[in-house]
Amino acid sequence: MGYIQWLRERVGHAPLNLNGSVTVVRDPSGAVLLQHRSDGRWGLPGGLMELGESCEETARRELWEETGVEADELRLLGVYSGQQYFCRVKNGDEFYCVTTAYEAVRWHGEPCVHDRESTELGWYPVEALPENMVKSHLQILRENIGSENR
Repeated sequence: MGYIQWLRERVGHAPLNLNGSVTVVRDPSGAVLLQHRSDGRWGLPGGLMELGESCEETARRELWEETGVEADELRLLGVYSGQQYFCRVKNGDEFYCVTTAYEAVRWHGEPCVHDRESTELGWYPVEALPENMVKSHLQILRENIGSENR
């Protein structure tokens, strides 16, 4: 049983602070790897921290679990938190997410759907991101990637 499931068995749907990590992966043309999530939205590969994990370990694990890609080198982009990161999921669970964002500076592997949390993966130019993106992930990309000149 995972940490979040264990915690939810004890507190029910009450609001929690939950830590997670996401990773920006770019191909040589600068396009960003996004996952189409089972909830219908597009987002960066990532997820919630397991008990005892570091933020970087979470980013590496979630990237591999969701895409089959392994990060050889990560660069910290920033930490995102606050009231605007409140979430309520379909089952009624409520949480404020503290998200640590990384960019995979070097990575290897062939991206493929690797778990049940994704329905497909796709490469998107920063200028042509899908409309139904996770808002916080869109903010991360706009703040960190949209301003880069590569």
